[in-house]
Amino acid sequence: MAAVLGEYERHLAVERDLTAHTVRAYVTDVGGLLDHTARLGGSTVGDLDLRTMRSWLAKQQTMGRSRTTIARRATAARVFTAWLARTERIPTDVGASLGSPKAHQSLPPVLRADEAAELIRSATEHADDGSPTGLRDVAMLELLYATGIRVGELAGLDVDDVDRERNVIRVFGKGRKERTVPFGRPAARALDLWVRHGRTLLAVEGSGAALFLGTRGRRIDQRAVRTMVHRRIADVPGAPDIGPHGLRHTAATHLLEGGADLRSVQELLGHASLATTQLYTHVTTDRLRRAYQQAHPRA
Repeated sequence: MAAVLGEYERHLAVERDLTAHTVRAYVTDVGGLLDHTARLGGSTVGDLDLRTMRSWLAKQQTMGRSRTTIARRATAARVFTAWLARTERIPTDVGASLGSPKAHQSLPPVLRADEAAELIRSATEHADDGSPTGLRDVAMLELLYATGIRVGELAGLDVDDVDRERNVIRVFGKGRKERTVPFGRPAARALDLWVRHGRTLLAVEGSGAALFLGTRGRRIDQRAVRTMVHRRIADVPGAPDIGPHGLRHTAATHLLEGGADLRSVQELLGHASLATTQLYTHVTTDRLRRAYQQAHPRA
């Protein structure tokens, strides 16, 4: 089973060209399933059956795993058994009928429009000293809020991914899927300041084409971006403590509240399913309901 797991890992990384993070998540989940199979007396992937898979998921529940985690692991198991059947390592896809709990879908808090504006203003004040990191932080915040891209997508941007003539960026999202996302004038100005006056001061021989650099001149780490966002959010009175993903949700919510249609927001965010984008309609509906209850005399 260990040998098959190694072959599956190579399939995910080479043939499907998934990111290292995604490959690691799939392999970890499938490894847990195979370990459970071995504990029940199985010695090959041919011993994997539907009952074993269901008992593995049931064990996750008794261990207190969330519905979202169990649903994710059920998906990982189904993808794995489909690959086993497709490559004729097992005669039939034993996981095709494996069910999973419906994941509880919730969104983190989002910033109001005035809080988002205060976030940028506060970060700009911190950048008044002309430090390259200050200019970089403003550019990253502007771009995260303007585009709703993921933190990994931001960190992975290269200088050539920015088209300043059309004010768009080329983004490689989940599954290395490429999309083009527009941004506005404030983000464009912040990017210009960073590239012209900040990046040149941090760049070193090993910087390569990375758009955003850390203090040592290498491509910025996602954790550094998260730390920066939390630090700058703390400067906004009353704002919820959100990270880069919260800014992504904020951008989507403000787009919908401003009249953007779901399909456009789906394309901008790089969602594979429109159902994922529809979650944001709950946020806007909740705000409408609160406004109605506060303002209407018969609410």
